[in-house]
Amino acid sequence: TLGARIHQGGKYDNDWTRLTAMGGFKEVGRSCMLLQTPNSRVLLDCGVNVAGQDEKSSFPMLGVPEFSIQDLDAVVVSHAHLDHCGFIPYLYHYGYEGPVYCTSATRDLMTLLQLDYIDIAHRENNPLPFNVKHVQKMIKHTITLDYGVVTDISPDIKLTLHNAGHILGSAMCHFHIGDGAHNLLYTGDFKYERSRLLEPATTRFPRVESCIMESTYGGHEDVTPSRNNAEKELMKTIYKTLKRGGKVLVPVFAVGRAQELMIVLEEYMRHGMVEEVPIHLDGMIWEATAVHTARPEYLSKDLRDQIFHMGRNPFIAESFNKVQNNAERKQIVEGEPSIILSTSGMMTGGNSVEYFKWLCEDKNNSIVFVGYQSEGSLGRKIQKGHKEIPLEDETGKKRIYNVKMDVKTIEGFSGHSNRRQLMEFAKRLHPRPDKIITCHGDPYKTVDLASSIHRSYKVETKTPLILEATRLQ
Repeated sequence: TLGARIHQGGKYDNDWTRLTAMGGFKEVGRSCMLLQTPNSRVLLDCGVNVAGQDEKSSFPMLGVPEFSIQDLDAVVVSHAHLDHCGFIPYLYHYGYEGPVYCTSATRDLMTLLQLDYIDIAHRENNPLPFNVKHVQKMIKHTITLDYGVVTDISPDIKLTLHNAGHILGSAMCHFHIGDGAHNLLYTGDFKYERSRLLEPATTRFPRVESCIMESTYGGHEDVTPSRNNAEKELMKTIYKTLKRGGKVLVPVFAVGRAQELMIVLEEYMRHGMVEEVPIHLDGMIWEATAVHTARPEYLSKDLRDQIFHMGRNPFIAESFNKVQNNAERKQIVEGEPSIILSTSGMMTGGNSVEYFKWLCEDKNNSIVFVGYQSEGSLGRKIQKGHKEIPLEDETGKKRIYNVKMDVKTIEGFSGHSNRRQLMEFAKRLHPRPDKIITCHGDPYKTVDLASSIHRSYKVETKTPLILEATRLQ
């Protein structure tokens, strides 16, 4: 059982600091690692793989000998996406009583997404090993930190959070270990480019000896178009689809991509550059957007200026319509041409799958992927060009859905850095670390990025496997 995964951990030589990979290494999803110092045990993220096929591939490997829930001093969360925070309530289910550290925006969004995750799992009769009361317990134990504030989180670790530019409240986590004996930076997911929503990731730190960095788009072929070109490509797809009387379905993550697209669509419609049609928001998008409006201090300077000085909040434009129930969904599908932004972003559940079933067999419609599609997800299958998709219909029977709609992938909207930005970040990182560990990427991308950084900047690099421990000091 899952409960058997957590047991009394083993001890180790007190002279070193080490990192144990428990998920999210040479894969995307279930990010989780254990930082051990002579006097502390701290968990860095604790996520789920929403595209996982079973318990073994969905949840972090908490059964490693080093991990003991009784000895855990703290959990640090880089940002609110489920692949980084979705499994934290489970820790409280099995006796953890300690703190969770993150930004206030991460706490708010993390709570929304975890509750939605529980709700979807319940609706799809796929129960999780924790429930709402464990989320509530987690909230009570969460301590929020602003960027730049130094905090003692364990006997020999000080934590400072810095802007990561990925989603609202996302943070790079800087750990000052011992009396400065070692300084570790964990980037989490980051965007080293200004977006419409956020400022770019920080690159300057007081000290960094080791850095753990993401490599989602770390392959040498991961050169994405500019944001401007991506926006034009999206508008061209929308224009063509609306002109032929179709509907545009965009599966999005409720946090990050949805708000980025809302800003783009609102601006293009306001300037008359694309036809004004209803933009339907389905899933947790509306609630997540409310958090963005409530936490403007995390937004980009341009967006803050719009909201505070120009009196224009693009998130509350009249074009946006919150979808309330299934009856409304049917009206949207049968109604006039429109744009639908719906969760989940990888079509692993949620209403994007229902819209797909209704719309996929009409060649006038389009589906547009603007975010990462994990291997094994329905989104990845459609993206790869599968024309026959077996899914349950409304009566619960399996049937084959023939994909006749236009399938489009538009790179450039991602909240992750592309290959060029990852290399530039490693180059600009100041001070330059002695060691860079790559995580959060497909196996060959993780290795490709690590070897390129090593060749270009003469830094020691490492690409651990899950369950592998790396000595940092």
